[in-house]
Amino acid sequence: MNLTGLLRERAAVSPDRIAYIYQDEQVTFGEFDRRVDKVAAALRASGVRPGDRVAILDKNSLPHAELLFGAARAGAVQVPVNYRLAADEIAYIVDNARARVLVADAEFVPILDEIAGRLEHTEHLIVIGPTDAYEDYATWSAQESEHAPAEEDEGEVFVQLYSSGTTGLPKGVMLTHDNFFALLPMVDRLWDLKPESINMVAMPMYHIAGCTLALGAVYAGIPGVIMREPDPVAIAKAIEAHRVTHVFLVPVLLLFMQQIPQVREADLSSLRLLLYGASPISDEVLVGAMRLLPGTAFMQVYGLTETTGAITYLPPEDHVPDGPRLRSAGVANPTTELKIIDPASGADLAPGQVGEIVCRTPQNMRGYWSLEQATRDTLLPDGWLRTGDAGYLDEDGYLFIHDRVKDMIISGGENIYPAEVENVLMSHPAVADCAVIGVPDQKWGETPKAIVVLDGEATGRELIDFCRARLAHFKCPTSVEWIDAIPRNPTGKVLKRGLREPYWKDQTRAVH
Repeated sequence: MNLTGLLRERAAVSPDRIAYIYQDEQVTFGEFDRRVDKVAAALRASGVRPGDRVAILDKNSLPHAELLFGAARAGAVQVPVNYRLAADEIAYIVDNARARVLVADAEFVPILDEIAGRLEHTEHLIVIGPTDAYEDYATWSAQESEHAPAEEDEGEVFVQLYSSGTTGLPKGVMLTHDNFFALLPMVDRLWDLKPESINMVAMPMYHIAGCTLALGAVYAGIPGVIMREPDPVAIAKAIEAHRVTHVFLVPVLLLFMQQIPQVREADLSSLRLLLYGASPISDEVLVGAMRLLPGTAFMQVYGLTETTGAITYLPPEDHVPDGPRLRSAGVANPTTELKIIDPASGADLAPGQVGEIVCRTPQNMRGYWSLEQATRDTLLPDGWLRTGDAGYLDEDGYLFIHDRVKDMIISGGENIYPAEVENVLMSHPAVADCAVIGVPDQKWGETPKAIVVLDGEATGRELIDFCRARLAHFKCPTSVEWIDAIPRNPTGKVLKRGLREPYWKDQTRAVH
């Protein structure tokens, strides 16, 4: 059975059970399945064939979920685009995926206007909401069609999520039906989901966490409360209104929730399990969240887009303030193997030795879209995947993340690759050389800092604004430091560990 077949089964067994709650609308499994059929038929009528990509530019919504399942039912692959990206970045992803159809919310029509003429492969531009210039989603997806959906088997690609690479260009991570069927049964079991459980989809659905949570509601046959945006007050009010039992939040939201009176005043007593991960967290934020929600169990998860999300979990019983395992990322999922290798030689390392974390699991991606070498560099011949993160395993198999082999910065749950920011900075006429590093930030976990060698005149504010005009704002430096020369090794590689060290030396670890 594939994921759309699973939805079909849910609709047959429990047609009147609530599948999703979005704002003021509730949709049953039976009705949602019918909508997915309509979307699949509309895609087929629009020329979409098995293996084609279908892009969506939207915040979380019911149409987003309809297109996720509808694309698969048409034999195609949904490509959700991060709506926080700049127009050029969005255009690159849509074109790189060769998306035949692009669906966008009316909120993003200005971006659609800007990029429409540059999309070489896109034949249909469809807008959710009022519009005069583009096809209307409601009309497009409601038409009767003679085109039957083409069910895809479970070994095929289900969704393609874009994760930026160290070269600065985004990479399409291909995740299959099999990948999710390896993960979802463990989610069901480890989260102890019951028929009466209510799941919340609070993370953006372009993110692996949001995508998995949306699928998890269908897999478990329970209601999924879809939040349009990760707004802490709206999340708290929805938890209270719908008696949500399970939610995944990034650390910055846990920090905000402790600071906002409306959240502290909300009745959050229905929460049975709060999962967190995707970015650094301080002990102070974690313990504060545990105090805010004394009746809620906490579980940390660690994973990558390339591993279909979580490959480890830190059980609730290990969440003891000042406990020895509170800083651990937990133990491997039941179907995941972890080991630590020397990143240079590939040799296995003993417990307690720091090296690169690699994993072997049926959750490992199919590969990167149209990037054979990058796929070979990440997926090793014997089934292991190189995470690019550094850490160690203790004698009991608990994983402790020590640092990053790659230079990626995670700020508020968003991945930022310094090479992309550095490329923009180097295009400024006054910048002779630069390096971008992550530095500790109480709110976001860490934020980008630009270390710059000047060849002319420029202020820090000018360079930040220069980046903000060309990149998504979350990728841009929040501070700038001047330096006479960027430290490099004999081969020219920037010695970023030395640049980071002064900012992290007083922290308990280089990655929270």
